[in-house]
Amino acid sequence: MKATVSILIADDHPIFRAGLREVLGEDTSLQVVAEAADGLKAWQIINQLRPQVAVLDLDMPALNGLALARKVLEARLPTALVILTMYKEARVFHEAIDAGILGYVLKESAANDLLGCIHSVVAGQAFISPALSSLLLNRRAEAKSFLAKKPELESLTAAEQRILALIAENLTSKEIADRFGLSPHTVENHRANICKKLGLQGSHSLLKFAFENKSRLPP
Repeated sequence: MKATVSILIADDHPIFRAGLREVLGEDTSLQVVAEAADGLKAWQIINQLRPQVAVLDLDMPALNGLALARKVLEARLPTALVILTMYKEARVFHEAIDAGILGYVLKESAANDLLGCIHSVVAGQAFISPALSSLLLNRRAEAKSFLAKKPELESLTAAEQRILALIAENLTSKEIADRFGLSPHTVENHRANICKKLGLQGSHSLLKFAFENKSRLPP
């Protein structure tokens, strides 16, 4: 018998939440343990219950789904995140992926996509609605083009790439050090090496580079 996956549904429309419950009820390995009509309530539930998956509407009162997801990720809580959205907007899509959210599902295709998405994110794998494949392909094409223009990125070690990605998330050296169990001095050395390899000079040049190219950096 499969282990039960605990799920929080957060959406401000009760009829839509009922529809999601019906979809999730088709899979006996999934269990909806809580619901929330706004982002703040969802944040409280995630902190208290630590569900394995939180399905979050992008547009919620009090705290939207993307802002809530960032709080969960920053707090390093063990809840996998799925964003539900009505929009095929590239900017929001990039923000979600850049933040580290694994699941991104269009509301119009939730009935078909949500079950597969939940099982993917529980396994630590990304899932994006097939209807958004053009956004994903464009993102990959931009990253490939950027790498061709900035081949120095390939000289970065795996550790340096991870640190660069976290710099793009506006984490300080101390916060990065805490996340990887390093000393701040070691992170500062990595930052210096990244600047040298990428030809960046000036106290804020690395931060500016990371912010401006966040969506095109190596994963």
